[in-house]
Amino acid sequence: MSRSIRPHATRLTKLPATVPSSSQAATQVTPLESILQDLRTQRGGQGSPMGASLVSALEAVWANRTRSLLTMLGVVIGIAAVIGSLTLTQGVGAYIDGIISSEGANTVFIQPGSATSAGGVRTKQAYQTLTPHDLQTLSNLPHVTAISPFVSAGGQVVYGNQNWKTRVQGVSTDLQTIQDWNLAEGLWFSPQQDAGGAAVAVIGDTVAQNLFGNSGVNPVGQQIRINNALFRVVGVLAPKGGFMQDDVIYIPYKAAMSRLTNQNFFSEIEVQADSADNLNLVQQEITTALEQNHRIPKGQPDDFQTQTSTQILQEENQATQAISILFAGIAAISLTVGGVGIMNIMLVSVTERTREIGIRISVGARRRDIRNQFLIEALLLCVAGGVIGLLLGMFVGWLMISVIISALTRGLAGSVQVPLIISPTILILPFAVSVGIGLVFGLYPAVRASRLDPIVAIRRAR
Repeated sequence: MSRSIRPHATRLTKLPATVPSSSQAATQVTPLESILQDLRTQRGGQGSPMGASLVSALEAVWANRTRSLLTMLGVVIGIAAVIGSLTLTQGVGAYIDGIISSEGANTVFIQPGSATSAGGVRTKQAYQTLTPHDLQTLSNLPHVTAISPFVSAGGQVVYGNQNWKTRVQGVSTDLQTIQDWNLAEGLWFSPQQDAGGAAVAVIGDTVAQNLFGNSGVNPVGQQIRINNALFRVVGVLAPKGGFMQDDVIYIPYKAAMSRLTNQNFFSEIEVQADSADNLNLVQQEITTALEQNHRIPKGQPDDFQTQTSTQILQEENQATQAISILFAGIAAISLTVGGVGIMNIMLVSVTERTREIGIRISVGARRRDIRNQFLIEALLLCVAGGVIGLLLGMFVGWLMISVIISALTRGLAGSVQVPLIISPTILILPFAVSVGIGLVFGLYPAVRASRLDPIVAIRRAR
């Protein structure tokens, strides 16, 4: 028995003599020896297994930086698409909400014609149904604080050698109250000018810039020609920055009817209720009054339409939500492709590191440690892709909003405030989706790695 022990003892006594010095060991240590040393340290009680798995995952990701970046690309594109679509729809929705609100709070919009459905397209008939008699009737209703008709008379506006094509609206003095217009210069036309059909005009900021901006002339008091009629500018509106809101000229509706259109009907009537609680009541009273004026039999379709500002906002929000869901569904396809890519790369990583896995298990690493190591690596790739996708998506969404609104406002982006909506959903969603993708698509490779037989793994890797 002493003979069998002696060779073993001699080998143990020679082992320290072959160990290099500390400085040489630091330079000659191999990755495999580093892994074994880490495992011995963990078993010695220094550091938690989860922390060691995180460090190992970071080292693996950093060692294959290019592959990791390409692996994250699918998740980055998917998250960026989701965040970009949410930012776009919420920003455009807030912008449109602001425009609708600026058209008048607690307002009922009355339009002529009965709406019919023809192949999904709504058409209007009998456009000459709103008359001055209707305007007088509605102005006497209870809970009505302001009312204004609209007479549309678009055309070319000329001042000196400058001309501009814009919207010309014949309205009443109450429109300033209904739409809460502020004046940068001058005054709104008076009720006397309104009743007498005076040839006066209040111009929007866009019109003022295009007609008088280069000359530096004060618009107030100047005469402009709208089609073939002359009007005196009495006021300039303060800019609102909305779609087409500043590109407009308001004149008394009687002047529009007699000097520009030669018509005795209105294209629209706006009625303001005294409070939001009475808005639906005012809408019902308007419907009843107009049905009596137009002698519409009970059960027959009305030759007009009424809609409140609240109803318009609800329809706009529903449309925005539908578009958001559509964009999210499209982006989910990219996220699925990205998740499959991560699963594929993790399976490749398991195959490449078969020997490492076998040695870890053989020296005492638990199977759950192996599983957690690869699962954390997949989660790390997904979360990093989610962060990059969040930043990219917010930038792309903001950029798309800027382009769309600039196009709608004819490139006048200087007067347009582009809203960037950052809601808790936008901040939480990328991380929730990234963790979900990492768990779903990273679990199988991690479990597969943890179930490898150490002897078979080491033998297969040779």
